[in-house]
Amino acid sequence: MDPAVYNTLILSDLHLGAETSRAREATCLLKEVRFQRLILLGDIFADLNFARLTKEHWKFLGQIRKLSNPKRHIEVVWVEGNHDHGLTDIMSHLVGVRVYQHYAWQYGGLRHIAIHGHQFDGFQVSNVRLSKLGTSLYLKLQKLDFKSKPIVRLIDRMNTRWLRMSSKVCTGALHYARQHDANRIFCGHTHEALQVEQNGIYYYNAGGWVDSRMTYLTVDEQGVQIHEFNEHEYRERTDDRDSGQERGETDSSFADFADQAGLLEDVEYESVGG
Repeated sequence: MDPAVYNTLILSDLHLGAETSRAREATCLLKEVRFQRLILLGDIFADLNFARLTKEHWKFLGQIRKLSNPKRHIEVVWVEGNHDHGLTDIMSHLVGVRVYQHYAWQYGGLRHIAIHGHQFDGFQVSNVRLSKLGTSLYLKLQKLDFKSKPIVRLIDRMNTRWLRMSSKVCTGALHYARQHDANRIFCGHTHEALQVEQNGIYYYNAGGWVDSRMTYLTVDEQGVQIHEFNEHEYRERTDDRDSGQERGETDSSFADFADQAGLLEDVEYESVGG
């Protein structure tokens, strides 16, 4: 039996460039799941410094570039997050994806809206410079942390709870959905997968890919579902299919990615955020 084809797959908060980014697993997901539309729901990057990107991070971007090829007939949408700000023009050219602040679409007779969610985080909006400083310190701490990054992941969870981001983003998003006559609204930003219904309007948070729990959303005729990526199940399927060949293949660096995408390794790309 052929695998299900979802109308929409939504991923958020990959934070490419961060030590905790689960880019490899996200790339595996994109190869496993079939869909007609992919929404990258913000904070795909940790910051503007491309020098932080690893081979696995470039490999993820290479997969996005492949999916955006018109021959695949897949709509790929990038919704800008607070960490992505400043990359819009470059990323549009680099991976062939259009970037939005707010993306709306109709499906199944319902109006859907995708917006990252930092717009509803009062602390983020009021303290942009402080947030950027915190991000810089956080990325440096990741390099000093243990291999599994237990300290930075604990800080991330404590930060979400202390600032009550989940409830703030949810409340703001539901209000935004009402203002824009939406039936469903999708956000990221908090790194916590969540579903809430209020007066017939549904709020969904896609979670993130920087912790042991990697979550994503799908939209199809059965509705919206929150999924958790199971790395062990994927590895078992890969081993059965290929005896580990896929996992042992050479990773794509920026040079490989640029060559495949038909881009030149010019100063413009190499110097971003440097």
